[in-house]
Amino acid sequence: MTSPDGHLDDEPRVTIRCQDNPSVGVTFCDRFSFDADSVHYALELRAPGLTARVDEVVAWIWDSDLTTFLEELAADYRGWDGERSWQTDDRDLTLSAVFRSGGYVGLTWALRPWSQAAGGWGASVTTWLEAGEQMASLAADVGNFLAGEQP
Repeated sequence: MTSPDGHLDDEPRVTIRCQDNPSVGVTFCDRFSFDADSVHYALELRAPGLTARVDEVVAWIWDSDLTTFLEELAADYRGWDGERSWQTDDRDLTLSAVFRSGGYVGLTWALRPWSQAAGGWGASVTTWLEAGEQMASLAADVGNFLAGEQP
């Protein structure tokens, strides 16, 4: 389930909660931009016993777009074989998708900042959503967030 959350400070946020376990989730927040070539945002992962955050995920305009990836998953609501994946240019964020019977999509959100640096870390959570409307809603909400549009 997704929700374009408006916080007290009216900063746009999008929260994805797992259909199977609502305590597992992902939040897009703290969006900013220095120029017309990129969008920067924070991504938070939550699960029982886990909280992880990367403060500056970068989406470049020439990257393959996360919104397009999510829209393609939503369009294939009848399912697919294997795993599909997307990642940011610097690989701080990787998103993998699998389809399971019953019409659900498993999205594994993996954060791995500073992957080449000593002391780097990684964390991931998997959210399960309905293949049709919930995936389409997620694609629209993330697209609006990255474009800087209020929910």
